[in-house]
Amino acid sequence: MGTYMEEYQKWLDSPSLTEAEWSELNAISEDDNEIKNRFFAPLEFGTAGLRGTMKTGLHNMNIHIIRHATQAFADVICAEGPEAMQKGIAIAHDCRLNSRLFAEEAACVMAANGIHVRLFDALRPTPELSFAVIYYHTAAGLNITASHNPKEYNGYKVYWSDGAQLPPQKAEAIAKRMAETDIFTCYKTCDYETALAEGNIELLGAETDELFLDRVLSQAIDKKVVSEVADDFKIVYTPFHGCGYKMVPEALHRLGIKHLYPVEEQMVIDGNFPTVVSPNPENPEGFYLAVDLAKKVGSDLIIGTDPDSDRIGTMVRNADGEYVTITGNQLGVLLLDYIINARKKEGTLPANAGSVASIVTTGMARVVCEENNVHFEDTFTGFKFMAERVAAWEAAGTWKYIFAYEESYGYMAGDYVRDKDAVTASMLVAEMAAYYYKQGMTLLDAMHALYEKYGWFMEKTLNLVMPGVDGLEKMRALMAGLRSNLPEKIADETVIRTRDYQDGSIYVAGLGKVDFTPMKGSNVLYFELADGCTFIIRPSGTEPKIKIYILARGADQAVCEEKIARYEVFAEALGK
Repeated sequence: MGTYMEEYQKWLDSPSLTEAEWSELNAISEDDNEIKNRFFAPLEFGTAGLRGTMKTGLHNMNIHIIRHATQAFADVICAEGPEAMQKGIAIAHDCRLNSRLFAEEAACVMAANGIHVRLFDALRPTPELSFAVIYYHTAAGLNITASHNPKEYNGYKVYWSDGAQLPPQKAEAIAKRMAETDIFTCYKTCDYETALAEGNIELLGAETDELFLDRVLSQAIDKKVVSEVADDFKIVYTPFHGCGYKMVPEALHRLGIKHLYPVEEQMVIDGNFPTVVSPNPENPEGFYLAVDLAKKVGSDLIIGTDPDSDRIGTMVRNADGEYVTITGNQLGVLLLDYIINARKKEGTLPANAGSVASIVTTGMARVVCEENNVHFEDTFTGFKFMAERVAAWEAAGTWKYIFAYEESYGYMAGDYVRDKDAVTASMLVAEMAAYYYKQGMTLLDAMHALYEKYGWFMEKTLNLVMPGVDGLEKMRALMAGLRSNLPEKIADETVIRTRDYQDGSIYVAGLGKVDFTPMKGSNVLYFELADGCTFIIRPSGTEPKIKIYILARGADQAVCEEKIARYEVFAEALGK
């Protein structure tokens, strides 16, 4: 690859550009920084695929990047042999601008390479794509989505035959092919309508929806508790203009929820996300319309799913009548405890039950499992690692997973998906909330009861945003600096043990390197502190930011809050 200016000129000179694309690039000819940001390097293809802003350029999401990546993906599938090509690929997309265009373009490249394509006829939740890969036994899957990112973004999310996101060796093979081939001339394609007519592209629709919903409802543990409160229990729901608009309400109705109030303004499919600054259920401010509606109808619970419907956020009414957030960590603990105890009551909890969570998720998850004699293990951040662990359990015949989750509002249950699933999670949350409602409790009351039972935990995630070329260098320098001079204290608290998950090294204060972690290969520093807290730092895999996780444990809420506040000051100073 040449310099960023040479790449810029290559694109300007390419006959593959439309007039509009050429004009867009020509308009930045005097803006060296913008040219550098668009052409300093290709988007990095990883196990999560690609994600970037939708602009014309090498480091952005556009139709040329889609074709280039899809041809490389097709080459990797074809290398598996004729059977893999016949099994083909399932392709879905979300509500974002250009998502349908990108999905059809990818379908045409795959079909032109002799790979059978199952393309959803319209937008669908990410978990339904994972389900389709498993159910139809396809060789691979692809979803055009940028999940909960702002409207400027789109992405290319890749799956392998197990329904989980791509394993590292396959991602590396695709990245290698992309590096070896020319972006403008490497790909094969075909006419979309012709491929449809000839059966090379097959559309998936209502039949697949029904199959998926049937599996979702199979996760219900105690539907009768819903029917017992259904005349009074109310839920407000928002899909944030995205893919949950159809499947989530349908799942809740089939569960037995009678009073479901969708936020009509946000039921409108729109990749501009006109009613929110960020369509992320982790951000409470996005729920303002849902809160207004909840107050109007007297709802007990608010559920929101992100644009590709793989993450779920919730709010509940407190004693003052105001709606407050249940965090991703809290909802995971609530669901874990509910699933264990409801299944015990129904006699459906396996004797070898196990649960999985990521290393940045609350330590309370492990305590809940230990107290209930359920096996627990943690993995790196990302559901591909959790799916890998679950598959290893299944292959070895050791543990039967009942639930997996991570703090960033992602939850997985059932053997029909291998990714986070807001459709199933919405159904389980509704059932759980109905169970507590029958006892005169909200999920907030239930969470406080769990703190009293298992101990007090509190978590805080901070994002040190570092955009552009300079940001990437700052992120690298920050991680390198910490590794070369491991801190002995964080916020005046002694670091008793450090885990560097990049090479698996474990360091103990005063002794140096003493052991290795069971896992390695992830750019994460994990500091265990003398007061029982944990401080974790890692670069995001999908966005230009460093993520810092503070996991506190204390005698009560006030102690946890004080610890969080101290570590937060230290964390924010790292970004300056």
